[in-house]
Amino acid sequence: MPQYDLITILGPTASGKTPFAAHLAYELDSEIISADSRQLYRKMDLGTGKDLADYTVNGRQIPYHLIDIAEPGYKYNVFEYQRDFLKAFQTITAQNKLPILCGGTGMYLESVLKGYKLLPVPENPELRASLADKTLEELTELLGSYKTLHNQTDVDTAKRAIRAIEIEEYYATHPREQRPFPQLNSLIVGIDIDRELRRAKISNRLKQRLEEGMIEEVTQLLNSGIAAEDLIYYGLEYKYLTLYATGELSFEEMFSGLETAIHQFAKRQMTWFRGMERRGFTIHWIDATLQMEEKIGRVKELITRKEVTNKLNTGE
Repeated sequence: MPQYDLITILGPTASGKTPFAAHLAYELDSEIISADSRQLYRKMDLGTGKDLADYTVNGRQIPYHLIDIAEPGYKYNVFEYQRDFLKAFQTITAQNKLPILCGGTGMYLESVLKGYKLLPVPENPELRASLADKTLEELTELLGSYKTLHNQTDVDTAKRAIRAIEIEEYYATHPREQRPFPQLNSLIVGIDIDRELRRAKISNRLKQRLEEGMIEEVTQLLNSGIAAEDLIYYGLEYKYLTLYATGELSFEEMFSGLETAIHQFAKRQMTWFRGMERRGFTIHWIDATLQMEEKIGRVKELITRKEVTNKLNTGE
């Protein structure tokens, strides 16, 4: 059996996966590849929770990839993510380092861990027109009827749901391109956080980011010429803060609606990760409340266990 090609750190929002991945990268002299569908946009910092300070450990800057690679307003997709992931992966492995994939966007994670053969999907105006009057709930139900996988954790606006259906419909009617994608052998580590602790951290973090200027960040994006509907497309913080900035929601309505939406998002993330386990992925769950040294020790144990198994299997 081959050694690990990759370490994957996943978990719901506010679970502490980024600082853990950064400390692990420090210990292993490695680099991080982000798997977050929003953090790849420039100038969208507080709303996406980039927390770039987390990538500095003991005074050393941990290199990271696939953050700040696209302009706000652009609609990046999972096909592009596969392409950009491979470039980052090859850059890191060329240095004889073990890459660390870290994030909570399930479809991004699964698309590279399983090596889906994906195609660039064009817009379908007729399909979009036929779906235009449907509610988000109706669109989400329709999306769930397709046999292929799509990341429903990120589908929290009608536009995102329609795009997801557009992609699934295209795959249902077009044979997949046999584009080579490496089969990666990854150690997958999940950060397991208690539901009530997760909810408390989400609420506290939301208040902190509002105090740090998250509303001003959205206002600046709008003032720079980005259309309100393009920001709303990204969902969660950008949906609710844009509606507040344009006067469609009061501050109280924005805060309570956004807080609830983030809690629901974290629940959907966990549902996705449990689904990954049902689809054959082995996720080694680590308690989020453990000290950093303990968490890192657990991962090192798992790596060592793999190395010992390899030696036994090869007779070394």
